[in-house]
Amino acid sequence: MIGDSSRGTLVDLRSDTVTRPSAGMRRAMAEADLGDDVFGDDPTVNRLQAKAAEQLGFEHALLFPSGTQSNLAALMSHCGRGDEYLVGMEAHTYRYEAGGGAVLGSIQPQPLVNRPDGTLDLAEVEAAIKPDDAHFARTRLLALENTISGRVLTRKYLEEALALAKRRGLATHLDGARIFNAAVKLGIKAKDLCAGFDSMSVCLSKGLGAPVGTLLFGNANFMAKAKRARKILGGAMRQSGVLAAAGLYALEHNIERLAEDHANAERLAKGLREAGYQVEGPQTNMVFVKAPPGFADHMVNNEILVLSGPRIRLVTHLDVSAAGIDRALAAARSFARAAA
Repeated sequence: MIGDSSRGTLVDLRSDTVTRPSAGMRRAMAEADLGDDVFGDDPTVNRLQAKAAEQLGFEHALLFPSGTQSNLAALMSHCGRGDEYLVGMEAHTYRYEAGGGAVLGSIQPQPLVNRPDGTLDLAEVEAAIKPDDAHFARTRLLALENTISGRVLTRKYLEEALALAKRRGLATHLDGARIFNAAVKLGIKAKDLCAGFDSMSVCLSKGLGAPVGTLLFGNANFMAKAKRARKILGGAMRQSGVLAAAGLYALEHNIERLAEDHANAERLAKGLREAGYQVEGPQTNMVFVKAPPGFADHMVNNEILVLSGPRIRLVTHLDVSAAGIDRALAAARSFARAAA
C-alpha cells in the first residue's frame, strides 16, 4: 500500500500530488449537497468558488478538473490564435503541460531563462516583447509561477513584474498551484501575495490534500471566456460538488499546516547534507539531491518511493510525517555507508 508510516508501508516522496483525502475530507465529500454545475446549480461548487474568490481577492473563481486544464483555459482566454505569451523555461505552462497552448490554442510561447532563484530577468522580459509588426506574433501575456520548483517569488519581485506588464499593455497570469506554500513561507496572506494579477490558478490536490481539482480566478469578463474554454476542453462537470467539498475542506483545514511540510523538508535536507549528499533547497516543501547511481533503487527497496534521475526531487506533504522523514534518512544513510 502506498503512503507513509501512518497510512501504510511506504513513504512516498515523489510528489505532493500523491496525497489522499483524510477521513474528515471523505466525510465532507460523502455529505456534500449536489446539483448540476454545467447549469450552475451545484451549491457546493458555488460555495467553494465564492469562498476561494473572496479568500484570494478576485471577483470570481471557476473549478477545473486539473491545473493543466485551468492554465490552458487561462492562456486561451488571454490570447487568440497567433498571439504569444512570455514564460520561463522551467514553468509548468511551458515545460510540463504537453505544449497545450500551442497545440490547442495556437498560442506561441516565448520561453525565457529562469534565474537560479526562479525569477525572470525583467530586462529580458521587456526585450522579448515584440513590436507591432506583421512579421511577429503579438505579445499579449506574461505568465509567472509561484512557487516554481519549490522556490518562492517575493512580493517585491511580483510587483516589479506587474508594473512592467501594465506599462507595456500585457495581461498577467500566475500559475499559483502552490501559492499557499509561498505565502506560508513568506508569512503573508496569499491574497496579498497574488494581488494585481489578471488571473491565477490554484491547485487543490497538491499540498492541500484534495483528490482532484484546481481553481482559476479572474474578473467577470475573463471568467466568461474561461468558462467557454473549459467547455471546449471538456472540463465542465455535473455533480462536481463531491469534489468541491474536498476543496472546501482543504481551504479550511490544510493551509496553515503547510508549515509542517516545510519543516519536514528542512529536516530531510539537513540529514542528507550530514550524510554527505549534495543538496539544493528547500525554501518550501521540495528538496533536490544529487544522487549517485543506484540511489533511487536503494530507496525504493527500503520502502521510500522516489523518482529516479541524477538530480532527484523529494517532496514533503501531509501524508509524510516526521517519522517518515527519519525512515527516509535512515535509508539514505545506509546507501551512503555502502557506497563509501
